[in-house]
Amino acid sequence: MSSRRTLKAASAIKEVVSMAILVELRDPRVKNVTVTFVEISGDMRYAKVHVSIMGDPKEQELCMHGLKRSAGFLQKKVNDRVDTRYTPRIEFVLDKGVKNSFKVSEILADVLPDEDTSTPATAGDGEVAGTTEGTSEPDNQDRG
Repeated sequence: MSSRRTLKAASAIKEVVSMAILVELRDPRVKNVTVTFVEISGDMRYAKVHVSIMGDPKEQELCMHGLKRSAGFLQKKVNDRVDTRYTPRIEFVLDKGVKNSFKVSEILADVLPDEDTSTPATAGDGEVAGTTEGTSEPDNQDRG
């Protein structure tokens, strides 16, 4: 099985599962869910659907429970819309990448100084970067 085929199948599964969660799934526990990516096994029998869930850990846990309970319904949707020999068994995995990127951004915001309070960047000889001293460009002053 070529890797191009598995990538194509993973993309199709991601699209089907995303739309089914958004439009067709009626479980009130499942909300604020984004399918980030799908990993599929080489024989296309297993698919790990990575999801990002906004909310506190308790809401995330409830949502993951709802997704796991809805896996059979979502597998049926994948079977109906994606033409493969086997219907991949879907496993949901909580993707913490988005949450981690927010933490990194907060840490960087605390560590790095604000741009408003920083001093201007200087060039090598102590002159302010971006000045055109010593160039042959005419001054743009009003001459009247």
